Amino acid sequence: MTTHAQAALSEVLVVPDQHPSTLDACRRCRLWHDATQGVGGEGPKRARIMMVGEQPGDKEDLAGRPFVGPAGAMLDAALAEAGVDRDDVFVTNAVKHFKWSQRGKRRMHKTPGQREIEACRYWLEKEYEAVDPRVVVALGATALKSVLHDYRAGLRDRLGEVLTCAGRLVVPTYHPSYALRAPDPDARKQAYDTIVAALRQAGRLMREGRGR
Repeated sequence: MTTHAQAALSEVLVVPDQHPSTLDACRRCRLWHDATQGVGGEGPKRARIMMVGEQPGDKEDLAGRPFVGPAGAMLDAALAEAGVDRDDVFVTNAVKHFKWSQRGKRRMHKTPGQREIEACRYWLEKEYEAVDPRVVVALGATALKSVLHDYRAGLRDRLGEVLTCAGRLVVPTYHPSYALRAPDPDARKQAYDTIVAALRQAGRLMREGRGR
């Protein structure tokens, strides 16, 4: 495809300043074109904790629901171990459409870019307004960049901290998929334990009623 044709296609596919009322109508970035559907957040309307992941995976893209695949199962287990009631939690993603590339018959995850994260903050802000969480748990580097609105934010040097952004308390930790992909049992356990510790911290903050 020529550069001119790509530019013309982008004009059709992408409307960066659009203010859509539904995810199905969203054209703020190009990811909608190759996704099955947009995947919004899920949980109580006034949840005290919001958990923000990176983006829907293959199973979430097909189901239209967040965290229903293996990472979601690990997140549920970590919440239970941390003593956080799943009913107190709203789960969502920084980016609402699945970004992927074809590898054989499989659709493989691709990390969203800065423009895509920025485009989707439109939806995250709407979720903040609707849910009004006390605590936001940022699951992974992409989520932390979006939540802090800082694209230079690193995850590893923020682990174990409690940050503040726009009046909300932010607890950074690994995404469950990071623990699932870890190369050996010890690394997987360490990553999982880090997630559980962050969720315990979020639960304590929620109960203390901080962040208001």
